[in-house]
Amino acid sequence: MTDQPSFGPNEPPPGSPHLIRHFRQILLWPLQLEFQGGDAGVEPWRILERGDSPWSRGECNITYDPDKTRERHYKEFVSFLPYVQRFLYGDSRARAGGNDHADSNAPMQVFRRRDIATLRITLQPGDKPILLDVSHVDLVFFFDVDVVFLKVEIYTDDLPWDTALELLHRFGRAYPSGWDASGQGVHNAYRSEWLGVDGKVLAASDSENREKFLCFVNENRAPCLASHWAYLLRPLVLEHEGEEAEVRYRQLEYHRMPMMAYLALDNPRELTPDDFIHLGLINAFRPGDPLPRRDPAVAEFESRYCDDRYWTDTDSGPNTRAICTGNTLVVVGEAQSNYFRNEVHGILAQFRHQFMLLFLIAHFHRAALLVFSDRMMDAISELNIRSTKSQMRFRKHIRDSFEAFLRFTHRYWFHELSERAQVQGLFHRCTTYLGNDVKYRDVKEEIRDMSQYLDSDTQRRQSNTVVRLTVVTTFGLIGTVVTGFLGMNLLAEADASLGLRFIYFVGVMLAASVLTLFTVAKSKPLSDFLEALSEGRVGSGAALASLRRVWHREDA
Repeated sequence: MTDQPSFGPNEPPPGSPHLIRHFRQILLWPLQLEFQGGDAGVEPWRILERGDSPWSRGECNITYDPDKTRERHYKEFVSFLPYVQRFLYGDSRARAGGNDHADSNAPMQVFRRRDIATLRITLQPGDKPILLDVSHVDLVFFFDVDVVFLKVEIYTDDLPWDTALELLHRFGRAYPSGWDASGQGVHNAYRSEWLGVDGKVLAASDSENREKFLCFVNENRAPCLASHWAYLLRPLVLEHEGEEAEVRYRQLEYHRMPMMAYLALDNPRELTPDDFIHLGLINAFRPGDPLPRRDPAVAEFESRYCDDRYWTDTDSGPNTRAICTGNTLVVVGEAQSNYFRNEVHGILAQFRHQFMLLFLIAHFHRAALLVFSDRMMDAISELNIRSTKSQMRFRKHIRDSFEAFLRFTHRYWFHELSERAQVQGLFHRCTTYLGNDVKYRDVKEEIRDMSQYLDSDTQRRQSNTVVRLTVVTTFGLIGTVVTGFLGMNLLAEADASLGLRFIYFVGVMLAASVLTLFTVAKSKPLSDFLEALSEGRVGSGAALASLRRVWHREDA
């Protein structure tokens, strides 16, 4: 098996009318973090800073970059509003107290591994393997939210159109969705291999291992990741894996990872409407399959998903089209355009930085909301109203989630992130098609219902306490009257015999008890009478009528 594709470096194969001069794909997959022993207060990225970890902290402050990339990161920085800048990069050095690592106080923490240099992928059985350079493999963490993003960026030049569509469709699936008659996974790539800087294979996919995935689901009621994706995430370990781990992760969304793509063609105007639909809806329809014309996503594709503010469809250009469907963000443009291919000032720089960050923020919002919703479900599932300990754990869980949701709302949740029209427009499209606003309202309502339940339960407990205290006070009134009566010396029997004094005591106690119990039994009409008197709206006739209710029982 050769490492080189069967087509020439500058010529597309037969049946592929387009050649992509520069192809780039970014995967952003959200995962929920689980902590050993339930300790969610630790910072999960601390285990990545150990000596045996392949990860190292990725600097996200522009002052740490070499001179040749400072301007690129500066343009990225000033593209966002101030509160988004603080979210992405942290506060200034002055507020950090002179800390040398000023970006360490950023709510977003990035870690990168540099041991993976190349992806070798075979899309279907019998195909030639394709080599793609790996630009970045990152893990992105966030303060106060148990979410981590796996970010993988790959690129290559001179890739045929049909091959690019197959690559976009097949690469980025965490596990096979099924198997064909020959036992090969469907929809996913036939074989994927991570190669190190020396060309050695570090990890390979195992989608053909059907028994592994079936047994894992049967035993754990959870999906198992393909081996090459699990390798990237170590030392983080899947939730139900048998090996020991301080921090585990679980799947939040569909196994198809959210994806961004950048395609530079000689003449993007030659692409047909069906080409753009297959490209934009690559997650929904397989390349080459006929399109369902009555599907609203197909019939209204351009109006729904295309940002054509820089698409003129003329020879003079510009001819740059952005397609955003929520789970995908694709940018198509002219390879001959210096601005489109420019990695510092042009669209390529914006795609890798501004566009990637807006895509990340939109999916982070959704992932965080899914985590909060999952917490609510877990809290309800573990609640046992017959167990006092279970009720206490439930109240603590809900109050902690409520506090975390408040911090998320004030620190991370926003609708505007830039004054630049295209950046803000793409962010709005992405959040709209992800349904973030609807999900936010649903989670907020869930947490509010839980909080109201806790408040009502607290009031119920307080009411029961007041009732008990009232009963105690009422019965205590008997003893108070008895002792007070004897203490008044109304009957000077202090020197009387013990038997006579006991008879007096029992008589007074019985009389006081009858009077107190009678008052409790008739408390409702007496309360109405006193209320009428306090409002000054009762005369002698009404007073007598009200008092008659004390002695005569009235029908409802």
